[in-house]
Amino acid sequence: MKWEVVIGLEVHAQLATQSKIFSGAATAYGALPNTQACAIDLGMPGVLPVLNEEALHMALKFGLAVNAHLSHESVFARKNYFYPDLPKGYQISQYEIPVVGRGHLDITLDDGTVKRIGITRAHLEEDAGKSLHEDFQGMTGIDLNRAGTPLLEIVSEPDMRSSNEAVAYLKTLHTLVRYLGICDGNMQEGSFRCDANVSVRLKGAEKLGTRCELKNINSFRFVERAINYEVERQIDVLENGGTIAQETRLYDADANTTRTMRSKEEANDYRYFPDPDLLPVCVNEELIARIKTTLPELPQEKRDRFMQHYGLNAYDANVLSSARELAQYFEAVVDVGVDPKLSANWVMGELLAALNKENLAIDESPIPPAALGQLLQRITDNTISGKIAKTVFAHMWLNEGSADEIIEKQGLKQVTDTGAIEKIIDEIIANNPQQLADYKGGKEKLFAFFVGQAMKATQGKANPQQLNDLLKEKLQKA
Repeated sequence: MKWEVVIGLEVHAQLATQSKIFSGAATAYGALPNTQACAIDLGMPGVLPVLNEEALHMALKFGLAVNAHLSHESVFARKNYFYPDLPKGYQISQYEIPVVGRGHLDITLDDGTVKRIGITRAHLEEDAGKSLHEDFQGMTGIDLNRAGTPLLEIVSEPDMRSSNEAVAYLKTLHTLVRYLGICDGNMQEGSFRCDANVSVRLKGAEKLGTRCELKNINSFRFVERAINYEVERQIDVLENGGTIAQETRLYDADANTTRTMRSKEEANDYRYFPDPDLLPVCVNEELIARIKTTLPELPQEKRDRFMQHYGLNAYDANVLSSARELAQYFEAVVDVGVDPKLSANWVMGELLAALNKENLAIDESPIPPAALGQLLQRITDNTISGKIAKTVFAHMWLNEGSADEIIEKQGLKQVTDTGAIEKIIDEIIANNPQQLADYKGGKEKLFAFFVGQAMKATQGKANPQQLNDLLKEKLQKA
Protein backbone atom coordinates (compact mmCIF):
# COMPACT_ATOMS: atom_id res chain seq x y z
CA MET A 1 0.00 0.00 0.00
CA LYS A 2 1.09 3.55 -0.72
CA TRP A 3 0.79 6.00 2.12
CA GLU A 4 0.77 9.78 2.11
CA VAL A 5 2.23 11.69 5.04
CA VAL A 6 0.39 14.77 6.31
CA ILE A 7 2.21 17.18 8.63
CA GLY A 8 1.27 20.45 10.28
CA LEU A 9 3.51 22.36 12.69
CA GLU A 10 2.72 24.49 15.71
CA VAL A 11 5.66 26.74 16.56
CA HIS A 12 6.03 28.73 19.76
CA ALA A 13 8.27 31.74 19.18
CA GLN A 14 9.24 33.58 22.36
CA LEU A 15 8.92 37.29 21.62
CA ALA A 16 12.02 39.38 22.28
CA THR A 17 10.40 41.87 24.65
CA GLN A 18 12.18 43.12 27.76
CA SER A 19 9.20 42.34 30.00
CA LYS A 20 6.41 39.77 30.11
CA ILE A 21 3.20 39.89 28.16
CA PHE A 22 0.94 40.95 31.04
CA SER A 23 3.38 42.21 33.69
CA GLY A 24 6.56 44.24 34.07
CA ALA A 25 8.67 41.25 35.19
CA ALA A 26 11.89 40.63 33.25
CA THR A 27 12.25 37.89 30.63
CA ALA A 28 16.06 37.43 30.73
CA TYR A 29 17.21 33.83 30.33
CA GLY A 30 19.27 32.10 33.03
CA ALA A 31 18.15 33.96 36.17
CA LEU A 32 17.98 32.09 39.46
CA PRO A 33 14.71 30.13 39.84
CA ASN A 34 11.64 32.17 40.80
CA THR A 35 13.47 35.52 40.81
CA GLN A 36 11.62 36.88 37.77
CA ALA A 37 8.03 36.10 38.69
CA CYS A 38 5.86 38.88 40.09
CA ALA A 39 2.42 38.78 41.71
CA ILE A 40 0.69 38.89 38.31
CA ASP A 41 2.73 35.95 36.99
CA LEU A 42 1.97 34.00 40.16
CA GLY A 43 -1.78 34.57 39.82
CA MET A 44 -2.14 36.26 43.21
CA PRO A 45 -5.64 37.50 44.17
CA GLY A 46 -6.52 41.06 43.23
CA VAL A 47 -3.93 41.57 40.48
CA LEU A 48 -4.83 42.56 36.94
CA PRO A 49 -2.95 41.81 33.70
CA VAL A 50 -2.01 44.65 31.33
CA LEU A 51 -1.08 43.82 27.71
CA ASN A 52 2.51 44.52 26.66
CA GLU A 53 2.08 46.79 23.62
CA GLU A 54 5.44 45.74 22.14
CA ALA A 55 4.31 42.08 22.04
CA LEU A 56 1.27 43.15 20.01
CA HIS A 57 3.48 45.12 17.61
CA MET A 58 5.75 42.12 17.10
CA ALA A 59 2.77 39.89 16.31
CA LEU A 60 1.52 42.42 13.75
CA LYS A 61 4.99 42.64 12.21
CA PHE A 62 4.98 38.86 11.73
CA GLY A 63 1.49 38.96 10.21
CA LEU A 64 2.57 41.55 7.67
CA ALA A 65 5.65 39.49 6.75
CA VAL A 66 3.53 36.41 5.91
CA ASN A 67 0.81 38.38 4.09
CA ALA A 68 -1.73 37.39 6.70
CA HIS A 69 -5.14 38.81 7.52
CA LEU A 70 -4.77 41.08 10.58
CA SER A 71 -7.71 41.28 12.96
CA HIS A 72 -8.79 44.82 13.74
CA GLU A 73 -10.23 43.45 16.97
CA SER A 74 -8.84 40.40 18.73
CA VAL A 75 -9.79 38.83 22.04
CA PHE A 76 -7.85 37.12 24.81
CA ALA A 77 -9.32 33.98 26.35
CA ARG A 78 -8.67 31.77 29.34
CA LYS A 79 -7.48 28.28 28.44
CA ASN A 80 -8.30 26.21 31.52
CA TYR A 81 -6.21 23.24 32.60
CA PHE A 82 -4.39 22.13 35.72
CA TYR A 83 -0.64 21.68 35.76
CA PRO A 84 1.81 22.39 38.59
CA ASP A 85 3.71 25.05 36.61
CA LEU A 86 0.51 27.00 35.77
CA PRO A 87 -0.16 29.08 38.92
CA LYS A 88 -3.53 30.55 37.89
CA GLY A 89 -5.02 27.25 36.75
CA TYR A 90 -5.49 28.78 33.30
CA GLN A 91 -3.35 30.19 30.52
CA ILE A 92 -4.19 33.51 28.88
CA SER A 93 -4.24 32.84 25.16
CA GLN A 94 -6.33 33.66 22.08
CA TYR A 95 -8.94 31.34 20.64
CA GLU A 96 -11.75 32.46 18.36
CA ILE A 97 -10.28 35.80 17.23
CA PRO A 98 -6.46 35.73 17.06
CA VAL A 99 -4.45 38.84 16.20
CA VAL A 100 -3.03 37.20 13.02
CA GLY A 101 -5.28 35.19 10.70
CA ARG A 102 -4.61 33.26 7.52
CA GLY A 103 -1.35 33.85 5.68
CA HIS A 104 1.37 31.83 3.95
CA LEU A 105 5.09 31.12 3.87
CA ASP A 106 6.99 30.02 0.76
CA ILE A 107 9.72 27.42 1.27
CA THR A 108 12.48 26.26 -1.07
CA LEU A 109 13.00 22.49 -1.20
CA ASP A 110 16.25 20.62 -1.83
CA ASP A 111 15.55 20.31 -5.55
CA GLY A 112 15.05 24.06 -5.87
CA THR A 113 11.26 23.99 -6.18
CA VAL A 114 9.22 26.47 -4.17
CA LYS A 115 6.21 25.31 -2.18
CA ARG A 116 3.66 27.49 -0.42
CA ILE A 117 2.69 26.47 3.12
CA GLY A 118 -0.50 27.95 4.52
CA ILE A 119 -0.48 29.57 7.94
CA THR A 120 -3.78 29.08 9.74
CA ARG A 121 -3.20 31.65 12.47
CA ALA A 122 -0.69 33.19 14.84
CA HIS A 123 -1.92 34.12 18.27
CA LEU A 124 -0.44 35.73 21.37
CA GLU A 125 -0.31 33.86 24.64
CA GLU A 126 1.66 33.60 27.86
CA ASP A 127 4.12 30.82 28.59
CA ALA A 128 3.82 28.53 31.61
CA GLY A 129 6.53 27.87 34.17
CA LYS A 130 8.94 24.97 34.10
CA SER A 131 8.94 21.71 36.05
CA LEU A 132 12.38 20.58 37.24
CA HIS A 133 12.76 16.87 37.93
CA GLU A 134 16.48 16.63 38.73
CA ASP A 135 18.16 16.99 42.14
CA PHE A 136 14.96 17.03 44.19
CA GLN A 137 15.19 13.52 45.70
CA GLY A 138 12.11 12.11 44.00
CA MET A 139 10.18 15.39 44.04
CA THR A 140 9.61 18.02 41.39
CA GLY A 141 10.68 21.65 41.62
CA ILE A 142 8.79 24.47 39.92
CA ASP A 143 10.54 27.50 38.39
CA LEU A 144 8.05 30.23 37.49
CA ASN A 145 10.53 32.61 35.85
CA ARG A 146 9.12 31.70 32.44
CA ALA A 147 5.47 32.11 33.51
CA GLY A 148 4.00 35.03 31.61
CA THR A 149 6.75 35.19 28.98
CA PRO A 150 5.17 36.36 25.69
CA LEU A 151 4.76 33.74 22.98
CA LEU A 152 3.52 33.89 19.41
CA GLU A 153 2.07 30.50 18.52
CA ILE A 154 2.26 30.05 14.74
CA VAL A 155 0.00 27.30 13.43
CA SER A 156 0.49 25.96 9.91
CA GLU A 157 -1.97 24.24 7.64
CA PRO A 158 -1.37 20.46 7.21
CA ASP A 159 0.40 21.17 3.92
CA MET A 160 3.71 19.34 4.43
CA ARG A 161 4.17 15.86 2.99
CA SER A 162 7.57 14.80 4.35
CA SER A 163 9.96 15.46 7.20
CA ASN A 164 12.20 17.29 4.72
CA GLU A 165 9.40 19.73 3.92
CA ALA A 166 8.70 20.18 7.63
CA VAL A 167 12.34 21.02 8.33
CA ALA A 168 12.47 23.41 5.35
CA TYR A 169 9.36 25.20 6.66
CA LEU A 170 10.76 25.34 10.19
CA LYS A 171 14.12 26.72 9.02
CA THR A 172 12.40 29.31 6.82
CA LEU A 173 10.20 30.39 9.72
CA HIS A 174 13.21 30.47 12.06
CA THR A 175 15.08 32.74 9.64
CA LEU A 176 12.05 35.01 9.26
CA VAL A 177 11.42 35.68 12.97
CA ARG A 178 15.11 36.44 13.46
CA TYR A 179 15.14 38.82 10.46
CA LEU A 180 12.12 40.60 11.93
CA GLY A 181 13.89 40.89 15.28
CA ILE A 182 10.88 39.49 17.14
CA CYS A 183 12.56 36.28 18.41
CA ASP A 184 16.18 35.28 19.00
CA GLY A 185 15.41 31.77 17.69
CA ASN A 186 17.51 30.04 20.35
CA MET A 187 16.16 26.49 20.30
CA GLN A 188 18.46 25.28 23.10
CA GLU A 189 16.99 27.88 25.47
CA GLY A 190 13.43 27.14 24.37
CA SER A 191 12.88 30.45 22.55
CA PHE A 192 11.76 28.59 19.42
CA ARG A 193 9.93 25.30 20.00
CA CYS A 194 7.97 23.07 17.72
CA ASP A 195 5.06 20.65 18.08
CA ALA A 196 4.46 18.44 15.04
CA ASN A 197 1.05 17.04 14.12
CA VAL A 198 1.64 13.88 12.10
CA SER A 199 -0.80 11.54 10.34
CA VAL A 200 -0.81 9.18 7.37
CA ARG A 201 -3.49 8.27 4.84
CA LEU A 202 -3.76 6.17 1.71
CA LYS A 203 -2.64 8.07 -1.37
CA GLY A 204 -5.62 9.60 -3.11
CA ALA A 205 -7.76 9.66 0.04
CA GLU A 206 -9.36 13.00 0.86
CA LYS A 207 -10.05 12.40 4.53
CA LEU A 208 -7.15 13.09 6.87
CA GLY A 209 -5.85 10.28 9.05
CA THR A 210 -5.88 10.37 12.84
CA ARG A 211 -3.09 12.67 13.98
CA CYS A 212 -0.62 12.43 16.81
CA GLU A 213 1.05 15.50 18.26
CA LEU A 214 4.78 15.32 18.97
CA LYS A 215 5.60 17.82 21.71
CA ASN A 216 8.36 20.39 22.22
CA ILE A 217 11.07 19.28 19.79
CA ASN A 218 14.08 21.55 20.14
CA SER A 219 16.27 21.04 17.06
CA PHE A 220 15.86 20.75 13.31
CA ARG A 221 17.54 17.34 13.32
CA PHE A 222 15.23 16.03 16.02
CA VAL A 223 12.16 17.30 14.13
CA GLU A 224 13.22 15.25 11.11
CA ARG A 225 14.01 12.15 13.16
CA ALA A 226 10.85 12.36 15.29
CA ILE A 227 8.57 12.71 12.26
CA ASN A 228 10.29 9.87 10.38
CA TYR A 229 9.94 7.55 13.39
CA GLU A 230 6.30 8.49 13.95
CA VAL A 231 5.41 7.96 10.27
CA GLU A 232 6.96 4.48 10.32
CA ARG A 233 5.16 3.67 13.59
CA GLN A 234 1.76 4.73 12.28
CA ILE A 235 2.16 2.87 8.97
CA ASP A 236 3.25 -0.26 10.85
CA VAL A 237 0.19 -0.07 13.14
CA LEU A 238 -2.22 0.42 10.22
CA GLU A 239 -0.69 -2.29 8.03
CA ASN A 240 -1.03 -4.73 10.91
CA GLY A 241 -4.76 -4.03 11.25
CA GLY A 242 -4.57 -1.59 14.18
CA THR A 243 -5.91 1.93 14.59
CA ILE A 244 -4.12 5.15 15.50
CA ALA A 245 -5.11 6.74 18.79
CA GLN A 246 -5.32 10.53 18.76
CA GLU A 247 -2.79 11.42 21.41
CA THR A 248 0.12 13.59 22.43
CA ARG A 249 3.47 11.84 22.27
CA LEU A 250 6.96 12.72 23.51
CA TYR A 251 10.05 12.23 21.39
CA ASP A 252 12.98 10.48 23.09
CA ALA A 253 16.08 11.65 21.23
CA ASP A 254 18.39 9.12 22.89
CA ALA A 255 16.26 6.14 21.88
CA ASN A 256 14.93 7.81 18.70
CA THR A 257 11.36 6.79 19.57
CA THR A 258 8.09 8.48 20.43
CA ARG A 259 6.00 7.40 23.41
CA THR A 260 2.51 8.18 24.69
CA MET A 261 2.25 11.22 26.94
CA ARG A 262 -1.53 11.70 27.18
CA SER A 263 -4.67 11.49 25.09
CA LYS A 264 -5.01 14.46 22.74
CA GLU A 265 -7.24 17.21 24.08
CA GLU A 266 -9.89 18.92 21.97
CA ALA A 267 -10.60 22.65 22.23
CA ASN A 268 -13.72 22.08 24.35
CA ASP A 269 -11.61 20.25 26.94
CA TYR A 270 -10.00 23.58 27.80
CA ARG A 271 -13.31 25.39 28.41
CA TYR A 272 -12.20 28.55 26.61
CA PHE A 273 -13.99 31.77 27.51
CA PRO A 274 -13.07 35.46 27.05
CA ASP A 275 -10.80 36.74 29.81
CA PRO A 276 -12.89 39.22 31.84
CA ASP A 277 -9.76 41.10 32.97
CA LEU A 278 -8.65 42.03 29.45
CA LEU A 279 -10.49 44.26 26.99
CA PRO A 280 -10.56 43.38 23.28
CA VAL A 281 -7.44 44.55 21.44
CA CYS A 282 -8.28 47.13 18.77
CA VAL A 283 -5.86 47.68 15.89
CA ASN A 284 -6.41 50.49 13.38
CA GLU A 285 -4.98 50.95 9.88
CA GLU A 286 -2.72 53.75 11.06
CA LEU A 287 -0.90 51.38 13.44
CA ILE A 288 -0.61 48.69 10.78
CA ALA A 289 0.82 51.21 8.30
CA ARG A 290 3.34 52.45 10.88
CA ILE A 291 4.52 48.93 11.69
CA LYS A 292 4.78 48.11 7.99
CA THR A 293 7.40 50.87 7.62
CA THR A 294 9.59 49.07 10.17
CA LEU A 295 9.76 45.82 8.20
CA PRO A 296 13.29 44.96 7.06
CA GLU A 297 14.13 43.46 3.68
CA LEU A 298 12.79 39.94 4.13
CA PRO A 299 14.89 36.80 3.53
CA GLN A 300 13.31 35.87 0.18
CA GLU A 301 13.63 39.44 -1.05
CA LYS A 302 17.27 39.57 0.00
CA ARG A 303 17.99 36.21 -1.63
CA ASP A 304 16.47 37.38 -4.93
CA ARG A 305 18.42 40.65 -4.79
CA PHE A 306 21.69 38.83 -4.14
CA MET A 307 21.10 36.79 -7.29
CA GLN A 308 20.03 39.71 -9.47
CA HIS A 309 22.35 42.45 -8.19
CA TYR A 310 25.47 40.44 -7.38
CA GLY A 311 25.09 37.63 -9.89
CA LEU A 312 25.27 34.91 -7.23
CA ASN A 313 23.85 31.46 -7.89
CA ALA A 314 20.81 30.25 -5.95
CA TYR A 315 22.84 28.18 -3.48
CA ASP A 316 25.21 31.01 -2.53
CA ALA A 317 22.39 33.53 -2.27
CA ASN A 318 20.38 31.16 -0.10
CA VAL A 319 23.25 30.53 2.33
CA LEU A 320 24.24 34.19 2.59
CA SER A 321 20.66 35.35 3.21
CA SER A 322 19.95 32.61 5.77
CA ALA A 323 20.79 34.96 8.64
CA ARG A 324 20.43 38.72 8.72
CA GLU A 325 23.85 39.22 10.35
CA LEU A 326 25.58 36.99 7.78
CA ALA A 327 23.97 38.90 4.91
CA GLN A 328 25.08 42.20 6.43
CA TYR A 329 28.65 40.94 6.81
CA PHE A 330 28.77 39.77 3.19
CA GLU A 331 27.49 43.08 1.86
CA ALA A 332 29.98 44.99 4.03
CA VAL A 333 32.82 42.99 2.42
CA VAL A 334 31.48 43.73 -1.07
CA ASP A 335 31.17 47.43 -0.19
CA VAL A 336 34.95 47.58 0.26
CA GLY A 337 35.12 47.10 -3.50
CA VAL A 338 35.57 43.34 -3.74
CA ASP A 339 34.08 41.08 -6.42
CA PRO A 340 30.81 39.62 -5.01
CA LYS A 341 31.62 36.01 -6.02
CA LEU A 342 35.07 36.18 -4.42
CA SER A 343 33.50 37.70 -1.30
CA ALA A 344 30.84 34.98 -1.20
CA ASN A 345 33.44 32.20 -1.55
CA TRP A 346 35.52 33.54 1.34
CA VAL A 347 32.63 34.35 3.66
CA MET A 348 31.03 30.93 3.08
CA GLY A 349 34.36 29.11 3.07
CA GLU A 350 37.24 30.30 5.24
CA LEU A 351 35.21 32.59 7.50
CA LEU A 352 32.29 30.27 8.32
CA ALA A 353 34.66 27.33 8.78
CA ALA A 354 36.73 29.31 11.30
CA LEU A 355 33.60 30.53 13.12
CA ASN A 356 32.17 27.01 13.33
CA LYS A 357 35.46 25.64 14.63
CA GLU A 358 35.48 28.22 17.43
CA ASN A 359 31.68 28.01 17.93
CA LEU A 360 31.35 31.75 17.30
CA ALA A 361 28.49 33.75 15.81
CA ILE A 362 29.13 35.96 12.78
CA ASP A 363 28.96 39.11 14.92
CA GLU A 364 31.71 37.65 17.12
CA SER A 365 34.18 37.29 14.25
CA PRO A 366 37.66 38.60 15.17
CA ILE A 367 38.00 39.72 11.53
CA PRO A 368 35.65 42.61 10.70
CA PRO A 369 34.20 42.72 7.17
CA ALA A 370 36.34 45.71 6.15
CA ALA A 371 39.48 43.81 7.17
CA LEU A 372 38.46 40.74 5.18
CA GLY A 373 37.67 43.02 2.25
CA GLN A 374 41.22 44.43 2.38
CA LEU A 375 42.64 40.90 2.30
CA LEU A 376 40.54 40.00 -0.74
CA GLN A 377 41.67 43.17 -2.50
CA ARG A 378 45.25 41.91 -2.22
CA ILE A 379 44.21 38.76 -4.11
CA THR A 380 42.52 40.87 -6.78
CA ASP A 381 45.51 43.17 -7.32
CA ASN A 382 47.90 40.15 -7.39
CA THR A 383 49.80 41.23 -4.29
CA ILE A 384 49.26 37.69 -2.95
CA SER A 385 47.79 34.46 -4.30
CA GLY A 386 44.66 32.81 -2.99
CA LYS A 387 46.82 30.18 -1.26
CA ILE A 388 48.94 32.78 0.51
CA ALA A 389 45.75 34.66 1.45
CA LYS A 390 44.72 31.66 3.58
CA THR A 391 47.97 32.00 5.53
CA VAL A 392 47.35 35.73 6.00
CA PHE A 393 43.76 34.99 7.09
CA ALA A 394 45.05 32.63 9.80
CA HIS A 395 47.32 35.38 11.18
CA MET A 396 44.49 37.91 11.04
CA TRP A 397 42.25 35.51 12.95
CA LEU A 398 44.83 35.61 15.77
CA ASN A 399 44.71 39.43 15.76
CA GLU A 400 48.29 39.75 14.53
CA GLY A 401 47.52 42.78 12.38
CA SER A 402 45.86 43.86 9.16
CA ALA A 403 46.32 42.03 5.87
CA ASP A 404 48.85 44.59 4.64
CA GLU A 405 50.82 44.50 7.90
CA ILE A 406 51.03 40.70 7.89
CA ILE A 407 51.97 40.52 4.20
CA GLU A 408 54.78 43.04 4.76
CA LYS A 409 56.01 41.52 8.04
CA GLN A 410 55.95 37.94 6.72
CA GLY A 411 57.37 38.84 3.29
CA LEU A 412 54.46 37.22 1.49
CA LYS A 413 54.16 39.38 -1.62
CA GLN A 414 53.86 37.48 -4.88
CA VAL A 415 56.76 37.34 -7.28
CA THR A 416 55.48 39.00 -10.45
CA ASP A 417 58.81 39.89 -12.01
CA THR A 418 58.70 38.06 -15.36
CA GLY A 419 62.47 37.94 -15.65
CA ALA A 420 62.91 36.40 -12.19
CA ILE A 421 60.27 33.74 -12.86
CA GLU A 422 61.77 32.88 -16.27
CA LYS A 423 65.18 32.41 -14.69
CA ILE A 424 63.75 29.98 -12.11
CA ILE A 425 61.90 28.02 -14.82
CA ASP A 426 65.04 27.76 -16.95
CA GLU A 427 66.99 26.33 -14.01
CA ILE A 428 64.27 23.76 -13.23
CA ILE A 429 64.06 22.58 -16.85
CA ALA A 430 67.86 22.31 -17.04
CA ASN A 431 68.03 20.33 -13.78
CA ASN A 432 65.34 17.82 -14.79
CA PRO A 433 66.20 16.50 -18.27
CA GLN A 434 64.47 13.13 -17.79
CA GLN A 435 61.18 14.73 -16.73
CA LEU A 436 61.48 17.12 -19.67
CA ALA A 437 61.99 14.22 -22.10
CA ASP A 438 59.02 12.34 -20.61
CA TYR A 439 56.83 15.43 -20.84
CA LYS A 440 57.81 16.02 -24.45
CA GLY A 441 57.11 12.31 -25.08
CA GLY A 442 53.45 12.76 -24.12
CA LYS A 443 53.32 12.51 -20.31
CA GLU A 444 51.48 15.80 -19.89
CA LYS A 445 50.76 15.15 -16.21
CA LEU A 446 54.39 16.05 -15.56
CA PHE A 447 53.40 19.68 -16.10
CA ALA A 448 52.25 19.64 -12.48
CA PHE A 449 55.74 18.46 -11.45
CA PHE A 450 57.32 21.53 -13.05
CA VAL A 451 54.72 23.82 -11.47
CA GLY A 452 55.42 22.29 -8.07
CA GLN A 453 59.16 22.73 -8.46
CA ALA A 454 58.72 26.37 -9.47
CA MET A 455 56.38 27.13 -6.58
CA LYS A 456 58.81 25.45 -4.20
CA ALA A 457 61.65 27.57 -5.55
CA THR A 458 59.64 30.76 -5.05
CA GLN A 459 58.30 29.62 -1.64
CA GLY A 460 54.80 29.72 -3.12
CA LYS A 461 55.08 33.39 -3.99
CA ALA A 462 54.98 33.18 -7.80
CA ASN A 463 51.80 34.40 -9.42
CA PRO A 464 50.11 31.09 -10.40
CA GLN A 465 48.62 32.25 -13.71
CA GLN A 466 51.78 34.03 -14.74
CA LEU A 467 53.88 30.98 -13.80
CA ASN A 468 51.64 28.58 -15.75
CA ASP A 469 51.71 30.72 -18.88
CA LEU A 470 55.51 31.16 -18.83
CA LEU A 471 56.08 27.47 -18.02
CA LYS A 472 53.95 26.28 -20.95
CA GLU A 473 55.81 28.57 -23.28
CA LYS A 474 59.24 27.45 -22.02
CA LEU A 475 58.41 23.72 -22.18
CA GLN A 476 57.19 24.03 -25.76
CA LYS A 477 60.45 25.66 -26.79
CA ALA A 478 62.72 23.35 -24.77
